This record gives sequence, structure tokens and C-alpha cells, in this order.
Amino acid sequence: MTWTALPSHLAWLDEEGRRLLSFAEASRHPSGGFAWLDGAGKPELHRPIETWITARMTHVFALAHLRGAPGAGGHADAGVAALAGLLRDGEHGGWFSAVSPDGQPVGTGKEAYVHAFVVLAASSAAAAGRRGADSLLAEALDVMSERFWDEQAGRCVEAWDRAWTELDPYRGANSNMHAVECFLAAADVTGDGVWRQRALRIAEHLVHGAARAQHWRLPEHFDAEWHPQLDYNVDSPADQFRPYGSTVGHWLEWSRLLLGLEAAMEAAGEPAPAWLLEDAIALFDASVDVGWQAGRTPGFVYTLDWEDRPVVSARMHWVLAEAIGTAAALQRRTGEQRYEQWYRTWWDTAEDAFLDREHGSWHHELDEHNLPAASVWAGKPDVYHAYQATLLPQLPAAPTLATALRLQADAQG
Repeated sequence: MTWTALPSHLAWLDEEGRRLLSFAEASRHPSGGFAWLDGAGKPELHRPIETWITARMTHVFALAHLRGAPGAGGHADAGVAALAGLLRDGEHGGWFSAVSPDGQPVGTGKEAYVHAFVVLAASSAAAAGRRGADSLLAEALDVMSERFWDEQAGRCVEAWDRAWTELDPYRGANSNMHAVECFLAAADVTGDGVWRQRALRIAEHLVHGAARAQHWRLPEHFDAEWHPQLDYNVDSPADQFRPYGSTVGHWLEWSRLLLGLEAAMEAAGEPAPAWLLEDAIALFDASVDVGWQAGRTPGFVYTLDWEDRPVVSARMHWVLAEAIGTAAALQRRTGEQRYEQWYRTWWDTAEDAFLDREHGSWHHELDEHNLPAASVWAGKPDVYHAYQATLLPQLPAAPTLATALRLQADAQG
């Protein structure tokens, strides 16, 4: 029997989700949006208000509202309001990456990564029926189509200046991965299959093309013509968003997204390529074979070089959270017991090392000895990955989380 078939395990997942929400409630910023939380859960109100954090927390609270969490809907509404006002560029359109507590832009570039999370937040809030979410989603999708989607390349560009006049030549796999995530969510909420087809094109280029050619060691960084830049940031290997080498957690995240894309296409009556499942399995296997460090201090390393040697050996909480969701999805899709074994192993690792029972949430980073660290991430900025890890094992691969929860609630009502 799988753990996800046990009522006791499902109850444990629900309790962990409630614990995470309790921690996250302190993140409401008095100026609007959501604040960065320190290791004890205290909002760091002097820091800029980050759009990606506000969007991710809006997404989480929309999911929690759909799960019947009292008060979560109000938090989601606050996030939608901040995305529609405080964090939006009213002059040129799109969203700032961050603003100061007094509402001034902190850097004026427009980033695909940030905009992908605005789409995700708006999609989830719209699925939850929250005020203003439909119009926010429509605007965010327009910006993604007009400014970031490159029809010829079949992928998203990375960044513009504030006025949309100068395009950064860098191209990134991370922002495109989150574009797949938000495009699938938008397709579910809007019913427009063009977003699903765009997600497929991105996945085909970056996974079935670039990752497959690199023996599943996914290149993260590309130039304007989409040539891999394997030495990018070699002198800054621990960068939070653009680290040198290959990021093992993204192999796992892509694996789960491929399964979601496959299921979404089949549900829409569209032929799903066989490589979606094949590549999902290959990415998972590679992450276990070279990214998982067994022994007395088990964990996934953050990054590897192109010879499979650890570059940054710190363990990030989001990697383990994605591994949990991916193992559950592959077990459900294939029925293979090995995925169930990994699912149990990784929840045990989370309980033993990452779950902070004293201060709440999960430690966001551990060192190679599984002790709390802050070489890459300080504090506990948000609960997006961890909260999803409590939901993904309970829901099908498609539709995406918010739509699945809405349909579940409708069926029960």
C-alpha cells in the first residue's frame, strides 16, 4: 500500500499544510503584498517587497482558500490587490521585480521569472473566485504574450528594461520552466489551449532537446540564439537564481511538469508525445543517480558541474519538496514501487532535517552536514514549494492545483 492511500498519511499532509500556513500568515506587509520572513518567521519590513514572493504567497493562500482554510481568502485578496497596484508599473505596464516599503521601484527591469509567477498567482486566485483576479490574469497573460513569448523560438525571452525598449540577450531555462507551470495553470482557468501548446514547445526545446543532448544534465543558461552557455557564472557558483552548472532540483521540477503536461493534453483530447513520460523518468533517474547524496547526511546537492561533481553542496528545501511531489506523481503514473520508496525516504529526510518544529516552516538551506545554513538563502522567504509538497501527493497530475481543488470542492458541494 502506498502512503498516499493511507488516511493517516493524508491527515499528516493536511496538518503539515496547516502548520506552514500558520507560519506564512505573518508575512503580510503593512505597505501591501508579502514580506520576506526571517528564520523565526518575523517579517523583515525594511527589505524590498518582492513581486515573486507576493505572487507565490498569493498562489498559496488561494490554494488554502480552496482547501477551506479560514482567513486564507483575505490573504489572497491582499496579494491580488498588491499585484494590481503596488507592484505594477502603471506607466509602462508589466510588473516591477520589487518595490521599497514606500512604494518606489527597486530596479526597473521586467523579468520573465517574475511575470510567470504573476500569471500563476492570478490563475490560482481566479480559480478560487477572488476579487479582481480575472482582470489581473487577463492583463498578465497579455504581457506574457506581447513581451516575453517568442513565437519563432517557441520559448520565452528573459528580461527587458522598464520601457520595453531593450531586450537582454540572456535566455534562461528557469524562467521558461516556470512559464510552463503558469501556462498550464492559465490553460485550465481560461480554457484556452494555446497556453498548453506553448508549454509543450518550451518543454520540447529545453528538455527533449537541450537536456537530452546533455545526458539529462539540463543547461540553465543560454545566449540570444539559444546556444548553451555552460560556463555561465562560473565565478559566482552560488547565485540564487543563476548558479553555475546544472541545478538538480530543476531536473525534478521539470519531471513533474512533464507529467502534468502529458495528463493535461490527454484530458484535452490532444495526442501527448511519448517522450513526455520517457523524459520525466530520465530526469528523475539522473537526479537520483548523481544529485542525491546518501550516507549519514543524505540530501540533494544544489548544483553539479559538467562532470557530475558537486559545485555547491548545500541542500535546499525546495529541491526536496519538488522531489517529494515528483516521486508521488511518477508512482501514480507508473505504479512502480521504487517511486513509493523514494517518496517515503524523502519525507523522512524532510522530517529529520528540514522541518523546523521550533520556529515553523522548513529550513530553507542546510549545509553538507544537514545543519541550518545561509550561504545561498537567508531566512524563510515563502512556503510555496513546501506547501505544494503537501498537496501534490493528494491530487492528480492534471488539472493544475487550483483548478483541481476547485473541482474537488464543487464535487463535494
